[in-house]
Amino acid sequence: MSIASPASGRNTAASAEIIAFPERPAAAEDRLRRALAALDRALADQRVAVATWRGALDDLRLAMAGLGGRMETYHGELGKLSDGVARLNARATWLSNWADKASGTR
Repeated sequence: MSIASPASGRNTAASAEIIAFPERPAAAEDRLRRALAALDRALADQRVAVATWRGALDDLRLAMAGLGGRMETYHGELGKLSDGVARLNARATWLSNWADKASGTR
């Protein structure tokens, strides 16, 4: 290996021995094993949460379907009420006109 000296601009020979970083395979494997176990626990928790969420969505779907049915019934009842009020209004108008004619005020 040659290294350029910044002061002289010349190359000088240097040798270096590269020492391997000490490995601890047991510690690395243990850390990986713990990380995988934590990931498995997180995935299991997520599965439970998703199942709970899906159950809540089913409950909501059923509640909305029931609400829709009740709203249709309510709408029908309001329609009947509107028809009844229209008939009563027509009858009241007729009676008012009859009363006016009978009393001679019109």
